[in-house]
Amino acid sequence: MTDLLAARSQMAMSLGFHIIFSCIGMVMPFLMAFANYKWLKTGQEDYHRLMKAWARGVAIFFAVGAVSGTVLSFELGLLWPGFMEHAGPIIGMPFSLEGAAFFLEAVALGLFLYGEKVLKPWVHFTSGVFVGISGVASGILVVAANGWMNSPSGFDWVNGQASNVDPIAAMLNEAWFTQALHMTLAAFVATGFGVAGVHAWQYLKDRSKLLHLRALKIALAFGAVAAFLQPFSGHLSADDVAHRQPVKLAAMESHFETEKGASFVIGGIPDEEKGEVNYAIKIPYLLSILAFTDPMAEVKGLDAFPRDEWPPVAIVHFAFQTMIAIGVLLMLIGVIFLFGQWKKLLLVQRTWFLKILAFATPLGFLAVEAGWVVTEVGRQPWIIYGIMKTADAVTPMPGIAYSFYVTTGIYLLLAILVFWLMGRQITVFNQEKEVAHV
Repeated sequence: MTDLLAARSQMAMSLGFHIIFSCIGMVMPFLMAFANYKWLKTGQEDYHRLMKAWARGVAIFFAVGAVSGTVLSFELGLLWPGFMEHAGPIIGMPFSLEGAAFFLEAVALGLFLYGEKVLKPWVHFTSGVFVGISGVASGILVVAANGWMNSPSGFDWVNGQASNVDPIAAMLNEAWFTQALHMTLAAFVATGFGVAGVHAWQYLKDRSKLLHLRALKIALAFGAVAAFLQPFSGHLSADDVAHRQPVKLAAMESHFETEKGASFVIGGIPDEEKGEVNYAIKIPYLLSILAFTDPMAEVKGLDAFPRDEWPPVAIVHFAFQTMIAIGVLLMLIGVIFLFGQWKKLLLVQRTWFLKILAFATPLGFLAVEAGWVVTEVGRQPWIIYGIMKTADAVTPMPGIAYSFYVTTGIYLLLAILVFWLMGRQITVFNQEKEVAHV
């Protein structure tokens, strides 16, 4: 394994773990606060139990997310000194603000966890909402920094050096809004369906635990609404990528030849040598419509770019297809749920629907991982698009593979610890006495 591959693998593995904790940390506080709101409004003790259970989950994921986020901060400097040398003065602002948001999130979480008996009820509730707002703000700021890597702005690049730096323009780059919107909705979809799936599974095991039914309704409502909105966000992202990073769009769709009225490819296996996609379903004109809102618009293919600037086509294509397939499936489940609630069909008590929810538990997180593969691998070979190649930013220190192996082991232990803690929390939750019924 080369040092470059080891550094990229370590960064990918760290991001892969951290993004799960980040998604849950952004959304779970809103579920916690909503249960608190229902308790304050109805006075039903079951909602108080649910609030306390979800608050313990928020605390666990907050602690683990803080650890994995700190590791990532070190890795940026240790693995990519070439990147930090030039990018630090330009894109440091969102990272600094993210630190402030994280601090506020920690304070608000402390108030919520330990202030219930000393704060007024609505002040306590507001602190829970503020945990969620701070978490979302933190995520948006980090995504803004990543957006700058895809759409570098706010500086002049002359002879390999940055000058005339404008950190505000860098933070508010052209990619930040579409990426932040897509990522935030994805976090709500993944966490909403993930939490609903866990409670559906528990309710399938024991139908007397009716609080699980209430919990899955709340979580699934958040996830379903976000899943319904996500295609609109996806269209904005496709339009944005088509204009700023057309080679990434070409790799996502395995679109090898520049053409007008381009087809949208579903599935298939790309053959980079022959420049074709085998076994795919093609919908005429749809790619031109999605990218440029014009059925006859020209969509640049991979043939419009030097071969050494192509991202790994197969990886990006399969990741994009995975993200789309899961997104469509979760949106359909969400629409069925919302329709059932509107018509009072009691779908959430049907065994077949509960089994679908349980099956869907990890799918949202898989879609988030696939989406980040599209974003990061699709930008290769650049670490700052069009400015600096990834190979030029990696540390000259040898032996990065050993760091990769050690970090992987630590993350695996961390994952086992989180699963054990969450399993313990679910066991405690199930053993508590239920006082009300749905």
